[in-house]
Amino acid sequence: MLLRNDAPHSLFTLVPRAREMRRNPTPSEARLWQALRGRKLGVRFRRQHPLGSFVVDFYCASRRLVVEVDGSAHDGDGRRCYDALRSESLKRGFQVRVLRLPAGLVMGDLAGALVRIRAAMG
Repeated sequence: MLLRNDAPHSLFTLVPRAREMRRNPTPSEARLWQALRGRKLGVRFRRQHPLGSFVVDFYCASRRLVVEVDGSAHDGDGRRCYDALRSESLKRGFQVRVLRLPAGLVMGDLAGALVRIRAAMG
């Protein structure tokens, strides 16, 4: 399922975009990555991982878990609706669970964010 403003992307466009996003993470993504990298939660996470026509913030293949960090750009009603459709598309298309974390939680209560991730890993 493609969402509005999403053209079918190929790996030729997604991989360079993902690389660029890895080079320039948001502060909340950088903070969460430091807590996830190196199997610190016992499983491997990838960051800015292409999945279908999307690039997801973090992906744990062994647990089929996508973790998205939502900053202030995700606050508007239109963006929340888009994010919900995007999450549903990922769930249906790839049989993954999608956990959305507010950037404020990651920055203000990293331990709490990690508790949510552990719970979502099942």
